[in-house]
Amino acid sequence: MENGDRKSNLKRLLEKGVRILCPESVEIGPDVDPQRVSGKGVIIHAGCKIYGEKTLIMPGVELGYEAAATVHNCQLGKNVKLKGGFFSESCLLEGASVGSGAQIREGCLLEERTRVAHTVGLKQTILFPFVTLGSLINLCDCLMAGGTDDRNHSEVGSSYVHFNYTPNQDKATASLIGDVAKGVMIDQGPIFLGGHGGIVGPVRIGYGTVVAAGTIVRKDILGENSILLGNQSFSRTMPFHPGLYSNIKRIVTLNTIYISNLMALRTWYLCVRSRIMKDGPMDSALLEGAVNKLDMAVAERIKRLSEVANRMPKSIEVYKKIASSRVRQETIHRKRELFEKWAEIERVFSESLDLQGEISQKEAFSDILDRAIGRKGRDYLPVIKGLTETESLVGTAWMQGLVNEITNNVLKTLPSFTMNGQQ
Repeated sequence: MENGDRKSNLKRLLEKGVRILCPESVEIGPDVDPQRVSGKGVIIHAGCKIYGEKTLIMPGVELGYEAAATVHNCQLGKNVKLKGGFFSESCLLEGASVGSGAQIREGCLLEERTRVAHTVGLKQTILFPFVTLGSLINLCDCLMAGGTDDRNHSEVGSSYVHFNYTPNQDKATASLIGDVAKGVMIDQGPIFLGGHGGIVGPVRIGYGTVVAAGTIVRKDILGENSILLGNQSFSRTMPFHPGLYSNIKRIVTLNTIYISNLMALRTWYLCVRSRIMKDGPMDSALLEGAVNKLDMAVAERIKRLSEVANRMPKSIEVYKKIASSRVRQETIHRKRELFEKWAEIERVFSESLDLQGEISQKEAFSDILDRAIGRKGRDYLPVIKGLTETESLVGTAWMQGLVNEITNNVLKTLPSFTMNGQQ
């Protein structure tokens, strides 16, 4: 019966006009809904496999030109090109392209005209329009923005790694390369991460930053338009205490800011992108898929931070043992507070999903958006890129206000993580 369903789906796609160049080598899962696959300009090359009831393939998509491609529950916007590899539980918007040998796992959102070269691994990765990745890259657990068009874009050089797994065996390491509030306006200076380098997450990197090839980023680079040059290599042996978490304030603060940015981006999709997208069932399904990936990303980050919070009792034990007479009660209190307040923190995060920022700012930007749609039509990039600097600043203020609101609400539950009421 299952084999019959597979053949039936294959036949229905062919009848719709999908170009399947070697039908006997292509596998269409029985759970794939042919109604969610466009027959207009879609090309599926030999050896491809398509699975999942949530899979969406819009007009102009091409799969497997360089090597076989497996697609599982992905939403692919117009003219997306997946040249070969494995793609699961991710969403790619119009004009995004990925080279062969890719492994794009769950929770990825690649926005318009992002470009990814060959043999790249992504998971829980968000790339804003025009961001470009070279080859042989692992960039999991990141959000990257910056740049204005196909020639002026943020880029990651080949053989780059985001180190997202710590010696304490946790992944509370997501890095913010750019941000949401400015990034959504597609008018910021590009960020360049030179090849054969890496980031030890979590960090934050400002717009216009250049990181020289071969350099490892270990600290925030918040000043914009700066260059980081690599240091001469050195080695040193020192004690390592598993589970110590000597920088817990930094970990919690950066993770909170990252989650707040994700939630703001989710609001942007629901309040801005939803109004610009064309009104059709496939367009609605694409938007739904993108929001779902943001929900997945938020859940993942809260889960990873929860794992750290639940390790605090053990961390206190380790700290007392190695600090001996030099124990600082402030450090113990901070870790105990994180552990004891975690349920309240989770509640604050959950309630923050419904926040939409300052109403007056939202309404002001809504009016701006109406006028922009009237000038440019329902085409996302022309609408956003067509805003004046003053108009963009209104949207950025709205988004940044929402990020700050969520971040502050979370950190209010942790008084020991703030100083004089400030972060």
